[in-house]
Amino acid sequence: MAGSATAHLVAQGQGWIAEDVICSSGPQDRPFEERHDWVSIAVVLAGSFTYGNEHGRTLLTPGSFLLGSAGSCFTCGHEHGEGDRCLAFHFEPSFFEEVAASSGARRMGFGRNSLPALRNLAPLVARATVVTLAPRGGATRSTLEDRPRFEELALELAAVALRESTEHRLPRISKRDERSVAAVARFMEERYADPCALDDLARLAGLSPFHFLRVFRATTGLTPHQHLLRTRLRAAASNLACSDASVTDIALSVGFEDLSNFTRSFRAEYHLSPVLYRVTSRRTSR
Repeated sequence: MAGSATAHLVAQGQGWIAEDVICSSGPQDRPFEERHDWVSIAVVLAGSFTYGNEHGRTLLTPGSFLLGSAGSCFTCGHEHGEGDRCLAFHFEPSFFEEVAASSGARRMGFGRNSLPALRNLAPLVARATVVTLAPRGGATRSTLEDRPRFEELALELAAVALRESTEHRLPRISKRDERSVAAVARFMEERYADPCALDDLARLAGLSPFHFLRVFRATTGLTPHQHLLRTRLRAAASNLACSDASVTDIALSVGFEDLSNFTRSFRAEYHLSPVLYRVTSRRTSR
């Protein structure tokens, strides 16, 4: 059966909409050209896929941002695995120009087609994950109640994407290396709580450790260790916001063996202790 993408409207405001986009396409589905009607910024929440536009082609993995200008054509492919999920924000062009001007951006568009899962983006990614995936209890909140959280996130994402998307030349990655990195990224997404030594990951990719390290960083913008650490911390942030499990239990469940190391890593990523992050995230979700 051919794969498909479904977009569920989760919030909207004057000049913007937010959609929960779930795609079931896989290697059996051929990519085809599409067009961004509005300016698009999507946070990848799960899965991986290739994305190409006038700025080149890149592999998107959880925590990375897809960037698209209004009127630009693009293709998405799932030749390396099946399915993905994104929280996608779409901005009416004139509204996006207002956001760009008010944020002090030097340009009104993007100089690249994506942003990797960098540390300074982690708090926004965690918030996107929580508002999209968190259970909401027996009664679903209305769009009106959810709108302020999504609107704040939309404006912050727009400002960050404009600031971070400076012109650059994408590294040339072979299709074979891209396929190897995608397989490892999906493995880490599914098995992030398990030990993942560099040698083992390189063996999974069918590459030498040195070559694997080089192409993984060139493809994702992160080293394998950074990618794994961010995956674990995103899972921890979501659990802190959405469950009552103890901080110790959460740390162990996502792959940390030492509570102090978890606390130190979490604070470095989100600028808050795990306990304070839980309190703050629950306060802002009301």
